[in-house]
Amino acid sequence: MIRSLYSFRTLSAVAAVALTMFAADFASAQEATGGRALIDLTSAFSIGLVVIGAAYGISKLAAAAYESMSRQPEVAGNIQTAMIIAAALIEGFTFYALFLCGNKA
Repeated sequence: MIRSLYSFRTLSAVAAVALTMFAADFASAQEATGGRALIDLTSAFSIGLVVIGAAYGISKLAAAAYESMSRQPEVAGNIQTAMIIAAALIEGFTFYALFLCGNKA
């Protein structure tokens, strides 16, 4: 787990996100006449992070559920029910987070 965390692909993705956020800070430092920044990307970044996190969570949930269903087909119904409930909870939290991120604008 730790070895994969320090891989080149992971570090390059973190560097790209950090550079983008750093550059967005300079771009939004200039004030317009209405008192708002010329470029306001904070809600766009937060919405993107929420969507990426939700997609990752649901994909891990589905992968684990399908693997356990293939290992024990006799309890597939119980696993599927638990997977649907967990996916609904993840989606509910995602919609709540998107609502909070969208109201910043």
